[in-house]
This record gives sequence, structure tokens and C-alpha cells, in this order.
Amino acid sequence: MERIDILSMTKEELTEWIVSLGEPKYRAAQIMEWLVRGAGFSEMKNLPLPLRTKLEAHAYLAAAAPVKKLVSSDGTVKYLYRLHDGEAVETVFMRYQHGNTVCISTEAGCPMGCAFCASTLKGLSRRLLPSEMLSQVIETQKDIGERISGIVLMGIGEPLDNYDNVIKFLHLVASPDGLNIGYRHISLSTCGLVDKIQRLAEENLPITLSISLHAADDETRSTLMPVNKKWNLEALLPACLDYFEKTKRRISFEYTLVEGKNDRRADAQKLADVLYRYCAGMPLHVNLIPVNPVRERGFQPSNQGSVRRFAEALESRRITATVRRRLGSDIDASCGQLRAASLE
Repeated sequence: MERIDILSMTKEELTEWIVSLGEPKYRAAQIMEWLVRGAGFSEMKNLPLPLRTKLEAHAYLAAAAPVKKLVSSDGTVKYLYRLHDGEAVETVFMRYQHGNTVCISTEAGCPMGCAFCASTLKGLSRRLLPSEMLSQVIETQKDIGERISGIVLMGIGEPLDNYDNVIKFLHLVASPDGLNIGYRHISLSTCGLVDKIQRLAEENLPITLSISLHAADDETRSTLMPVNKKWNLEALLPACLDYFEKTKRRISFEYTLVEGKNDRRADAQKLADVLYRYCAGMPLHVNLIPVNPVRERGFQPSNQGSVRRFAEALESRRITATVRRRLGSDIDASCGQLRAASLE
């Protein structure tokens, strides 16, 4: 019998499976309580030994095992987790006034090839299972010793490239039987897979969608983000408006500022023009992110003056602009750097 990925199962799926093993239904709830605490089968002490033996024989835990931990002076914690097959992913814990947030990876590597990103340096190895995403949250919460109340799917990988597993993860992590982290406290970032954005709109999940834009014209965006050659601004931005109209959930546009590449006042005006052209029917919010330097990429972040002028130019056009607080700059903050180093 093929062993079951037990951490990827919903309460209903687990109950059905437990009954198929000849066990009473209530055992599923007991097992679920242990799983969300990151316990191994041998630690589930309120289960009879014969049941624990069955679990060992018929199920496996696709858990993330910490192999490296970096702690920033600002309290940010970055983990390198090893998966059951030796693949490595990164997870970042961030403490805010409104609560604790964890940024998780959805793939081992990334196929999207964004020019400024360390995550894509080695390409895509494989997509993560729902359990492997869930385990990043569980293990981080266990290590920190505090409740995690928010999740950002903005680590290694393109979440919508791993669509079915990500949707399953969202249901698992929001379940009252699981970690019970509400959908409204979960953000998903995509580089702009239009067909998957359209599918996501039909899921009726009140998560926050972030769109990695990073340029206001197709020529510049295509040099930064190869995905633009398939899904350009004329395809992407109307899909964003459709998403908002169906879900009534505000979209955040992510804009990485690269010195001398996309950070001039004229670029801000061009960004305002293109957003109003396609998305005038929705609230407009741009999250500005000075690029994290990556040795292999050679890009440098815009200076504070350029960032301020860019934000002011957007605000003058009645577009809300916020500058992301740079966390973990002393611990290789750019996602993918730890994983890339581990593969050398």
C-alpha cells in the first residue's frame, strides 16, 4: 500500500481514511491536533500503540526540517528548511505591531526567470505539496513559540504555478480544525499568470492578491519579467479589474525599484497612466520595494530620494503609495539567496 501524505489531508479526508483502517472516527480529531503542533507519530501519546504503528506503516509526514536559522537585528528570522527528498526552501518570520507574519515558499526554485530575483537562479526543481507549505508555518510557529496570525505567499516560487496545491494549502491553513488563520490575513503574490488569476477569482476566497508589476511598459517589464511576453500589461491589468469586481477585494500592485531602470519620476507618471487606463474602476494601491541586491544580478536599490519622489508622484495622482519596510537586510533578505548558497 502506498503511504499517505497525512499532513495534506483535510479533517474530512483524514476521518474517512482513519475509518478505512478500522479505527473510530474520533481518532482523526486527535491526530489533527498533533499534526498542527508539528508532532511526529511517536509523540502522539494519547493514541494507542497499535494505531501509532499503523500510522508509521501507512502514512508519512512531509515535514520541513530546519537546517539553518538567521536572526536579524530587527527581529526578522529567516529559515532554510530541508524537505524529505533533500530539496531546500526558505521561510521568513516577521513581527509587526498587528501580529506575527510568516512568508512561505510554494515551490523549490522558480521557473519564472525574473531578472532581479535570487529564487529563480537555479530554475524550478519541483512544486511543493500542501503539507510542505503547511509545515513551514507549523515549524516556524513552534520555533518562535508565538502564534502566527498572518501568511504571505511571496517566498520562493510562483504560487499560481502550483495552483491546485496552493488552493489546498489555503483551505488547510484556514480550517478551524487546523491552524485557523483567517483568509483575510493571507496574501498571495503572483507575477501575473492571467489564466490562474481568473480561476482564483472563482474560488471565492477573501485573501489579498498582490500583483508583481515592476514596470509600466511592456518593453521594460519584459526585460525584468519574462512572463510579460505571454501575459503583457494589456492582458494582465484588465484581469486585475475583473478580479476586483468579482471578489470586491483590493489588489496591491508590487513595484520593485531598481536604480536607473524604473525609478524616475517619469516612470511613476507612466505607471499612474497605465493603472488609470485599465484599472480606474478599483482602488489603486502601489507597494514600493527597493530591490534587495543579489550578487548574481547586479541591480542596486533606488536611493531614498528617488523612492520618495516616486511615491510623491503617485500620490499626486491620487494613487496610494507605501514603501515596504525593509526587514532582514542583514541576513540576505532577498528570497532565494540562502537556497542558492545551499546548492553550491
